[in-house]
Amino acid sequence: MANLQSFLRDRCLTVLNLPDKGRSLFTSRDFRPGEVILRQEPYVSVPNNNSSESRCDGCFKTDGLKKCSGCQVVWYCGSSCQKSEWKLHRHECKALCRLQKEKRMLVTPTIRLMVKLYIKRNLQNEKVIPITTTDDYSLVEALVSHMSELDEKQLMLYAQMANLVNLILQFPGIDLKEIAENFSKFSCNAHSICDSELRPEGIGLFPLVSIINHSCSPNAVLVFEEKMAVVRAMDNISEDSEVTISYIETAGSTLTRQKSLKEQYLFHCQCARCSNIGKPHDIEESAILEGYRCANEKCNGFLLRDPDDKGFVCQNCMLLRSKEEVKKLAGDVKTVSAKALASPSAESICCLYKHDTIALYKTMEKLQEKLYHSFSITLMRTREKLLKMLMEVESWREALDYCKLIVPVYQRVYPATHPLIGLQFYTQGKLEWLLGQTEEAVSSLIKAYDILRISHGTSTPFMKELSAKLDEARAEASYKLLALKDGN
Repeated sequence: MANLQSFLRDRCLTVLNLPDKGRSLFTSRDFRPGEVILRQEPYVSVPNNNSSESRCDGCFKTDGLKKCSGCQVVWYCGSSCQKSEWKLHRHECKALCRLQKEKRMLVTPTIRLMVKLYIKRNLQNEKVIPITTTDDYSLVEALVSHMSELDEKQLMLYAQMANLVNLILQFPGIDLKEIAENFSKFSCNAHSICDSELRPEGIGLFPLVSIINHSCSPNAVLVFEEKMAVVRAMDNISEDSEVTISYIETAGSTLTRQKSLKEQYLFHCQCARCSNIGKPHDIEESAILEGYRCANEKCNGFLLRDPDDKGFVCQNCMLLRSKEEVKKLAGDVKTVSAKALASPSAESICCLYKHDTIALYKTMEKLQEKLYHSFSITLMRTREKLLKMLMEVESWREALDYCKLIVPVYQRVYPATHPLIGLQFYTQGKLEWLLGQTEEAVSSLIKAYDILRISHGTSTPFMKELSAKLDEARAEASYKLLALKDGN
């Protein structure tokens, strides 16, 4: 801990123990939006390989992969990644080969992560792999497991998973209870490693980053540069302030967020946003994000339950929406939603059936528009799905329309510097540019850059590509303006 405090002190950070939170990360100077607060490589990590997609174990890339000739489970993009992973994988490979080939293919990323955790711990104990201040199993030992709060069913699952890890490793004297406890630590502390567009690529254990507590209104954001975890300030963070990130999807009512945090992370959030639960603003926000719309299409008010239990009353125009009407619409939405979810995924079907699936989701969207508020999270998710499918079938103009519908909702439910808003503006800008709307594209790309430079920095390949696109769009817009003046 002394070495860790010294490491953090050099970065103007410190760890304090708070009564209700345990270990917490605090600043010892001011941090500006976009400044890097902390970086850490994973102690262990694995890609999210499945039957439809495989990734390199070293860099998580998907191109030019070759399977390990030994275990036939792990993939590499080339000799460089294979060499960098070999100290660990030579032992993992041998362990995996103890399983029958069919069973090897069923080993999940979480099981692999645990296998690699114990192999690395042993190799560090044997001084084959060096121990550093931030790459040390003792940091994993310090993580909270919440084992005492788990129900019997979850404990049984972790015990079964521990037995499988033991079967693979066959280390003498291995502690099954400790393995089960580490699985509980994974559940609360492992992070999804995402690409620059926040698409999950793998999972990793970052014990130093795990010191950072959650807030539903965080002042920092966690992103990844390849497998490196990078925490940047989203707002001005003053000296002696706690650094917080969000563990969950924060678009939702306080009750929804609290439920998600309790189920996944086993704690009750007491952040400033959650402390407003039950207050007028929180009730209004919950009704807008997860409630019904006014029966008057021209009214954008939110509905609360009628005291006489006859239905729901608009708090703007006081119009009553009957329970029967809401129940019928909700039933229609549920029926179409079930059909949409049962339809083949747009990624795996031919173009003809993709359009059928899109039509089904559009039907669901129209019903949801009649039932839910215009800022409804449910409606937003349906439109996100439609945007994705329309991009896949290259229906660019329609995709742009949906992009423009999603942006205002994102701006309502996320902080102004949230990367999802920046990424949505980036998509909007690329679509506008593709459709010849160059001036609009420049405006959207500027908005994207201004947000994403805070969460992603300015020197990553992703941001350099965005900057290059913006410069090119500006040049094209200037050329078009000049050509128009010459024509006149």
